[in-house]
Amino acid sequence: MSRLRMAVIGVGSLGQHHARILAAMPHAALVGVVDIKPDRARDVAAQYGTTAYSNASELVGRVDAVAIATPTLSHVAVALPFVESGAAVLVEKPLAATVEDADRLLAAADARGTVLAVGHTERFNPAVAAALPLVSRPKFVEIHRLGTFPERSLDIDVVFDLMIHDLDVLLATVGSEVESVEAVGVNVLTPRVDIANARLKFASGCVANVTASRISRDRVRKARFFQHDAYISIDYAAQELEVYRLAPHPSTGAPSALSTVEGQNGGRPTIQGGRIDVESDEPLRRELDDFVCAVRDRRPPVVTGRDGRAALALASRIAELISKQGPVASV
Repeated sequence: MSRLRMAVIGVGSLGQHHARILAAMPHAALVGVVDIKPDRARDVAAQYGTTAYSNASELVGRVDAVAIATPTLSHVAVALPFVESGAAVLVEKPLAATVEDADRLLAAADARGTVLAVGHTERFNPAVAAALPLVSRPKFVEIHRLGTFPERSLDIDVVFDLMIHDLDVLLATVGSEVESVEAVGVNVLTPRVDIANARLKFASGCVANVTASRISRDRVRKARFFQHDAYISIDYAAQELEVYRLAPHPSTGAPSALSTVEGQNGGRPTIQGGRIDVESDEPLRRELDDFVCAVRDRRPPVVTGRDGRAALALASRIAELISKQGPVASV
C-alpha cells in the first residue's frame, strides 16, 4: 500500500503533536491540517510542509484517515462525515460527549467497515505496555493522576479529561464488569469538577480507588496493582515499572504468603523484584504508529472504538453520580 493520505483536525496543544509525528512517518503523508483558527492552521501547516484548512469538510473524500483532536463536544460531528466517506478515524479521548453519541459513531463505523480508534494514549505508555502482561486478577488498585491547572480541556470536567485515562487502563487490566461505584467530586477553579475520586468494585472482587485532579501543585501519575503474589507499580510520567513478588518456596517452588525461605530474613517471606527495564518512547508516536498500521494491515487498533465507549460509559456513570447526588454519591 502507498502512503496513507492523512489529515489532523484540530491542531491546538495536542493536535499539533499529531501533525508533527505524522509528518515524519514513512507510511503516512500529511496532506492537510484543519483548525478553526486560520493563523494557527497556517503556522502548523508551514512548519510541517502541508496545507492549511479552516473547515474539515474540505477534506472529506480526499483522505484515507484522519486524527481528530478537537474539543470533545465536536468529536462526533467532525468524525461522522469522514467515517461515512470510508476514511479511518482516530478520535482523541473521550470518544464523544455522551454514550449515545459514541453509539452513533460506532454504528456508522460498523456499517462502513472503517477503522475507528480512540486516543487513550496511556495504553501506549511503554511502562503500561510492559505491565499489562504481568497484571493477573488484581485484588486492589490505587491510581493517582494529579496535575497543575491546564489551559486546555476546560470544556469537560476532570473525570473525562484525566480520570478516563485510568478507567481505560483499569478496564483493560481487570477484565471484569464494574458492579458498584462510589464517587465524590469538587469544582474549585471552574464551574466543572476539578478534583474527583471514585471507588470501583468489580465482579471479580477487585476494588480500585482512582483519584484525578487538575488543581494540584505537583504532577503525579502513578498506578499500583496488588494481586495474590505480586505488587506492580507504574509511574506513567517517568515511564518506570517496578514489580515485586514473593520468592518461590525452596521445596515446592511456588510462591506463598505462608511459605518462608529457611535461614533467610528471620523466617519471614522473602520478596524479590525491583525496577523492570523499560525503553522510553513517546506514547503518542506509538499510538499513531499503531493506528497507521491498523489501517494498512486492515486489523483492529489496540484501542478500539468499543474500548473508548466502555471508558466513556464508566466515566459518565461516575460523573452522573457526582452531579446528581451531591458532593458524595454512591449506588
